[in-house]
Amino acid sequence: MVTMAGERTAYDPSRANAEAWAHASEWGAARRMNDLETLMWRSERHPAHSSTTAALLMLDTAPDWARFRAAHDWAGRLIPRMRQRVQESALPIGAPGWVSDDNFDLDYHLRRVRVPAPGGMPQLLAFAQSAAMVPFDRSRPLWEGTLIEGLPDGKAAYLLKLHHSLTDGLGSVQLLSLLQSRTREHTPDKPVARSAEGADPSANDLAIDTINHHVRAMPSAASKLVSAGVQAITNPRGTTDSALRFVASARRTAIPAAKGSPLFEGRTGAAWRFGVLECELADLKAAAKAASGSVNDAYIAALLGGMRIYHEQHGLSLRSLPMVMPVSLRRDDDPMGGNKWAGAMFAGPMGITDPAERIAVLRGLVLSLRVEPALDSFSFLAPIANLLPSGVGAAAAKVSASADMSASNVPGLPYQTYMAGAKVERVFPFGPLPGVAVMAAMVTHGGTCGVGFNMDGSVIHDTDRLVECMGDGFEEVLALGG
Repeated sequence: MVTMAGERTAYDPSRANAEAWAHASEWGAARRMNDLETLMWRSERHPAHSSTTAALLMLDTAPDWARFRAAHDWAGRLIPRMRQRVQESALPIGAPGWVSDDNFDLDYHLRRVRVPAPGGMPQLLAFAQSAAMVPFDRSRPLWEGTLIEGLPDGKAAYLLKLHHSLTDGLGSVQLLSLLQSRTREHTPDKPVARSAEGADPSANDLAIDTINHHVRAMPSAASKLVSAGVQAITNPRGTTDSALRFVASARRTAIPAAKGSPLFEGRTGAAWRFGVLECELADLKAAAKAASGSVNDAYIAALLGGMRIYHEQHGLSLRSLPMVMPVSLRRDDDPMGGNKWAGAMFAGPMGITDPAERIAVLRGLVLSLRVEPALDSFSFLAPIANLLPSGVGAAAAKVSASADMSASNVPGLPYQTYMAGAKVERVFPFGPLPGVAVMAAMVTHGGTCGVGFNMDGSVIHDTDRLVECMGDGFEEVLALGG
């Protein structure tokens, strides 16, 4: 099953905490990084090409710090990955592994700050964007959590910062579901951590794993090569047609069919600027249903409407905008955590003013992307890029730089949750800027859609206006549902 990001996947986050906790040790249980994670880890170049993701959780009150800290200590012991660091292979082409951090210090990873007065959303976002831009200490576990106090009416926020090589958007939702409770009261019967199985891999172990992996893959690769050769001899026309179809598919999914906006030329990715919006999931569903589309179609249509309004205010009228959208490749039996996705390029129909027509066009585009033969072509390129110097991998990872906007949509938790007694009211996600001018991400929580924008401040100097235009784009779409 191939699932578009933003549409329901096999993992059901609404299952009870007890059942989820029983599988907590499975989150990110892989011994080493896969090829995509390795590429993100080694190709990272701050600040222009960062792999940092973040989630901002809005809380109805400031939780008790001792209880909050104890909850993180428990979670870190329950989920082994949270206390593991990266171990490089002795071979430069070998995938890194995960090993226990013998010097793990919870007080380094969990912080507590107060935002300056008046403590409103501008001050909160200013702190979040600055914290997200600080590179991780690559010798420690790749996460940081910050409790942010000083918000109006005694409220607080929690900023969870993760490295993308740990997990993708769906994996982050899985992680948050494990860290949150269904009740405000303390849960006395939470499970304890199980003993770790097996020794941590050393640099030499990882090198041997790499050699064994390539040795095991050789017979299969040889068999495929022979099969392809036989096919080419016995059916040359069919082989040529298949190759041409794959190349054409790769062009459609990896090369946007739209010229970039002149407003976003010369971007550097060196200045992150955050913004947020929210709407009710029921309203977005109603709008999508009215236009015979999905929630994801309505979401993308709203973003493109906002982009059209923004460009019109700058005296520009564009028919389309080059976009990239992550597509989840998770299957029913995939373990929690990790990264399972591919990026699909397409020309967003920004110039269509009728939101219902825009949703209809996007419905066709999305459905066609799901069946593209070359959708997961990056999984073939990543292993090759990892065999080359990291600078080459960094260049390959910037393939999305030709797109102006990236849009991610992840289904969140449909029920109410709490962190150490504090009610989680909203969740706003922020993805990295993979060379794009605007990274938009949406997560639903308790019936509310939280949309986080990461904007490249090197070319977008009026970020407040852009967020306002995005809000107008959402109003355009939501009006379809009455």
